[in-house]
Amino acid sequence: MSPAHNKSESVNHALDALDRGDEPDRADLRDAVRALLAELARTVPGRSVEVRIPPFGAIQCVEGPRHTRGTPPNVVETDPMTWLLVATGRLSWGDAVDSGRIRASGIRTDLTPYLPVHQG
Repeated sequence: MSPAHNKSESVNHALDALDRGDEPDRADLRDAVRALLAELARTVPGRSVEVRIPPFGAIQCVEGPRHTRGTPPNVVETDPMTWLLVATGRLSWGDAVDSGRIRASGIRTDLTPYLPVHQG
């Protein structure tokens, strides 16, 4: 367990389930996704990249041109389990993108410098 995530009980519960070989409880996974998204938004403020983790949440982050209407030019989208793994450093950004688990479009969407997300 990474000490970076010791303040989020939901992240711990979801990762513990994975470590046991179990599927995380849906509520724990939802809360973990939301906690990790909120922390990314807090530590990487901005509105140039939209990070979407359906069905649990979406945020805008990363400094740069602000998006106001229509489809954002910089979008990251993935499933909740992939986000949990990438945000906690258990799966690399590059491996997730290369395998198609993360869809990232736009020049600002490489979140590697901001991962893993550190909760504090």
